[in-house]
Amino acid sequence: MIDIQPLAILREIDRTGSLTLAADRLNLTQSAVSHAIRRFEERHGVKLWEREGHKLRLTQTGDYLLGLALRVLPQLEHGATVLEDYARGRRGAIRVGMECHPCQDWLMRVVDPFLAEWPDVELDVTTAFQFGGLAAILGHEIDILVTPDPVERPGLEYTPVFDYELVLAVAETHPLADKQWAAPEDLASETLITYPVSRERLDIYTRFLVPAHALPRRHRTVETTDLMLRLVASGRAVSATPDWLLRGAKGVTGVRLGEGIAKSIHLGRRSGKTASYLDGFIHLAKAVQI
Repeated sequence: MIDIQPLAILREIDRTGSLTLAADRLNLTQSAVSHAIRRFEERHGVKLWEREGHKLRLTQTGDYLLGLALRVLPQLEHGATVLEDYARGRRGAIRVGMECHPCQDWLMRVVDPFLAEWPDVELDVTTAFQFGGLAAILGHEIDILVTPDPVERPGLEYTPVFDYELVLAVAETHPLADKQWAAPEDLASETLITYPVSRERLDIYTRFLVPAHALPRRHRTVETTDLMLRLVASGRAVSATPDWLLRGAKGVTGVRLGEGIAKSIHLGRRSGKTASYLDGFIHLAKAVQI
């Protein structure tokens, strides 16, 4: 059986970069931390780290245990939180993970009525995943995954909550603004802006450009929708954007991509019997109009 304490120590050292700081975070003395690691090494016949001057370098075994700690400890900590919720009479907690950058405003319109209807349920929203959204929900780091690109896996089920069309956002003064639809070669002279995700997950590439063996002149990424639309409105770039995001946007219009790219936002969750408040969240999400 692997003790939890060495895993927690490795995680804190990875977070803080210091044995001393890790000990402080864990409310332990530095000698207690060293003793716990030494006892673990002796028990299992391994070395977790080697000293290089004043620095610690993880061995291959240490690297493996750090990865294990990053996967296992969040689940154990969540389990402790759930037990505490039950002990205090709270109904539970929902952790929502976002893989849809522009969905933040929509999600807030779901959150408000949910909090009113389920006052005893804690709600947390995150966009940062240690191993990606799919791994996060399979690893019980989150309970609901908001995604435009559902990946089927055993033990997961997805519910579509609203449909939309991916369009090319251009400035109202852009030459493409007067076209009924854009062709892949139209982007050969354009700077394309996207959110910072891999091209393999960008429909503008996988369903539009790559099948036509076309590429934009330049590809850059931004993290915020507001900056993206401002750059498009200035005429400096174009962007593949959900059509609903352009409603009310100043100086920007949408052009259909070829014959159209239809998309849906899905809520993913683990299969099986779930708490009623998870069903309530999904029911409210389906009722909110985009």
